[in-house]
Amino acid sequence: MSDDSVGGDPVSPEAGGEETSPSQHREILRLAVPAFLTLIAEPLFLLADTAIVGHLGTASLAGLGVASAVLLTTAGIFVFLAYGTTALVARQVGAGSRAGAVAAGIDGTWLAIALGVLSGLVIALFATPLCRAFGASPAALDEAVTYLRISAAGLPGMLVILATTGVLRGLQDTRTPLVASVLGFASNVALNVLFVYGLGMGIAGSALGTVIAQTGMAAALVTVLIRYAAQVHLPLRAHPGRVLGAARHGIPLLVRTLALRAVLVTTVWVAAGLGDVPLAAHQVTATLWSFLAFALDALAIAAQALTGKSLGAGDVDGVRSATTLMIRWGVALGVVLGALVVGLRFVLPHLFTSDPQVQAAIAAGLLVVGLSQPLSGYVFVIDGVLIGADDGRWLAVASVIVYVLYLPVILLVHRAGSRLLEGSDLWSGPQLAVLALWVAMTGFMAIRAVTLWLRVRTTHWMVTGTR
Repeated sequence: MSDDSVGGDPVSPEAGGEETSPSQHREILRLAVPAFLTLIAEPLFLLADTAIVGHLGTASLAGLGVASAVLLTTAGIFVFLAYGTTALVARQVGAGSRAGAVAAGIDGTWLAIALGVLSGLVIALFATPLCRAFGASPAALDEAVTYLRISAAGLPGMLVILATTGVLRGLQDTRTPLVASVLGFASNVALNVLFVYGLGMGIAGSALGTVIAQTGMAAALVTVLIRYAAQVHLPLRAHPGRVLGAARHGIPLLVRTLALRAVLVTTVWVAAGLGDVPLAAHQVTATLWSFLAFALDALAIAAQALTGKSLGAGDVDGVRSATTLMIRWGVALGVVLGALVVGLRFVLPHLFTSDPQVQAAIAAGLLVVGLSQPLSGYVFVIDGVLIGADDGRWLAVASVIVYVLYLPVILLVHRAGSRLLEGSDLWSGPQLAVLALWVAMTGFMAIRAVTLWLRVRTTHWMVTGTR
């Protein structure tokens, strides 16, 4: 990559930048619509698990919340396999090197296999202490350990899905991951129902069904990557030096993701200390929040692919105008999704649990989640633009700063736990506790929005060329 930053007007939501063209609108939609459907498939896995497990009882639902926090943290730590690969591959495509793009994808996939096997072994061996660290009740702990140990077998497939999906996005192909996700989600639901209810396996059946579905998705996507490699006559063997280079390149995004996951894990830890009802309600609310985040992230995926490709081709004006347009779309989509959540906040809880206390607490949390969606749309789009620009070092530093600033906010909720659980005239104790958790999370998103705005309004991240 060249070392010279590109000058020009700052990119911000207020700045119009270059005029957008109809073709640019179509290109964004061509990438974003399939990406949207693909991205929501992964949280749909968790939503399906949550809905199926939720009717097994509050302890099972709370246990799923703990196990999911560990699994999502592990997957989140290695999300650079998708994000970093998308940026690298897209830059190669923009520079006209198809073979270089596919080679980067092969390296990333081998890295995913290695990291998936290693992390799966670690989680299987240390499932009990990892779950115990959240401080959940003994009943919830037993359920969490059972789910986590089985789910560890699916981590190699989960990370391979991340890597191969990143490759295909970088190649401007978001339709193939969509097909794989639809088939994977359908098989996941069918297997979960069969194992949990048909065979009476309980929470273990839910974990097993998801592992099988994820592994099948990974195999299908690897098959597609092999075909791309054959088209440009590339061998599939691992190159240790290049794989290690891919790992080094992913370190800044790894740090960024660790800091962001630390926010979510710390919040789950605080929720667990408030009792099984707030923890179960937070699990459902967090799952719905993740679903919305993935939906909004469709524009961020388009931003990654288009930003990387445009900067690889030296098209700075295209980056500037697309960024402005996607920020507007992100906020608008956030308004629409937020309105839907607020309107359905008393309906959605019934899909996940029959416990009236948990239902009421979920509804309280969803009120804040819905109102915060426009802010989330703004944050996710800019984050995607900067990832596509390969601005990983800045994102790493900024994310650590955001976590440090968030800690006093969430620890205040932790300290106020007993007072929150006393309730008020308007809210019961669990309702007030979950409400406080999501007000804190909205504070986190606001802090993140400010830091991203300060960066995107400059031109330092708009660096052209390839590595």
